[in-house]
Amino acid sequence: MNWVLFAALFFVTWWLMLFIVLPFSLRTQDDDQDVTLGTVSSAPRGPHMLRAFIRATIVTVVVMGILYGLTMGLGFSFDDIMRIMPDFSPNVSH
Repeated sequence: MNWVLFAALFFVTWWLMLFIVLPFSLRTQDDDQDVTLGTVSSAPRGPHMLRAFIRATIVTVVVMGILYGLTMGLGFSFDDIMRIMPDFSPNVSH
């Protein structure tokens, strides 16, 4: 895996992980019973994006480490996915 492919996969995986970890430890204004006038009660209470960025980066590093270990250490590639999955095609011979 060259560095351009690794960087592209890291970028896409990071965005995916960001949206996965974004709601973790989110406090809403409704949770604190302190709703600011003109906002909805489900709006976040206080800044939490830096923590979400850090969590997304940590999870992405772990996922990409596993991917790197599978591809470089064990020799798997994306072409091997079809050999790992079972064959679900219908049997046409009678």
